[in-house]
Amino acid sequence: MEMDSATPIPSDKEFQLFQQLIQDKLGIFLPAQKKALLSNRLWKRLQACQVKGFGDYYRLIQSPQGKGELNIALELITTNETYFFREQKHFDYLQEEILPKLRPGTNFRVWSAASSTGEEPYSIAMVLRDRCPSEWELLCSDVNRTVVEQAKIGIYPDVRVKNIPPEYLRRFCRKGVGPQQGNVRVTAELRDAVQFFTLNLHEDFPDIGKFDLVFLRNVLIYFENDNKSKILERIADKLNPGGILFVGHSESLHGISTRFTPVKPAIYRLAGR
Repeated sequence: MEMDSATPIPSDKEFQLFQQLIQDKLGIFLPAQKKALLSNRLWKRLQACQVKGFGDYYRLIQSPQGKGELNIALELITTNETYFFREQKHFDYLQEEILPKLRPGTNFRVWSAASSTGEEPYSIAMVLRDRCPSEWELLCSDVNRTVVEQAKIGIYPDVRVKNIPPEYLRRFCRKGVGPQQGNVRVTAELRDAVQFFTLNLHEDFPDIGKFDLVFLRNVLIYFENDNKSKILERIADKLNPGGILFVGHSESLHGISTRFTPVKPAIYRLAGR
């Protein structure tokens, strides 16, 4: 999104207020070089709320009557870049190393802990539907309520599904017609197999049980080390003995958590098992 000449830019002091607010609410640290990102994401909301600048907008979302607008602002700031079968090596490891070792009759539980608009969860679901020899459950969460609702619908532009293997595309996706021409929707079979809900990684987790595999990819980079450690501690408590954690390929747990041991790049196992 490009800003026009009338777009307000927060002062350093105003940016620091938003910076602290985002860290308090989401645990995400927004560095100073992200001032333009903040402006890009929020400037239309300033117009919609008819406020003159970021100072006035900050006071609005901090007020009792601005609670709904605060939720909108936090959702707009949340980054949601994703695509189907992102970081293919994780899916290769799932198919080649994890699923063949499962015993029929057991229950394999997977959690996509930053599911965004659903591309990651549906990629996982395709693999599980195709290759998992046991019963399975797939829970998917994101802090952003808007993208969670988008994920439940499961409709994507054609250009977004280019990384889906052709056989999976045939089996698990339907091309849109009429008003939906140019879009693809994942099948009802797949949508019904996936459970979506909202969850803030910065807060205590609800009682969602234990998991054998957790996807927490390209999320930790937005947190400072102290918050990373707290999140990883909570994730570790949700893993079964020998459970696996996938993180982004630009992320490392070195020096942040002792609960995990490395298996391969961006793949970790719960330690002590």
